[in-house]
Amino acid sequence: MKIRFVFDDHTVTATLSDSPSTQDFLRQLPLSFELEDYARTEKIAYLPAKLTSQGAPSGTSSKAGDISYYAPWGNLVVFYKDFGYASGLINLGKIDGGLDRFTSSGSMSVTIERAD
Repeated sequence: MKIRFVFDDHTVTATLSDSPSTQDFLRQLPLSFELEDYARTEKIAYLPAKLTSQGAPSGTSSKAGDISYYAPWGNLVVFYKDFGYASGLINLGKIDGGLDRFTSSGSMSVTIERAD
């Protein structure tokens, strides 16, 4: 399943895995919001509704380019640096290329939509 992150000046595609959490996320698209920088490691945004954690592991480690959901806070996460294990973190997919678009400091406006 493909999605795209549409910025003012650029579009970045991503591939999502097939899971109950991902299906919940896809039902919320399209979404427009500010991605905020968090801990100089990731961009985050709060989703309008929490995603299910049915069938998901209790946590995971993430690599740069991973798209995840942090269940305790109800937010979407795009990692631009590797990150260790976190309880409650559910991997949704991976950025296909253009990860450098996420590394600028500060927040950025984006629309996330289905690409298929």
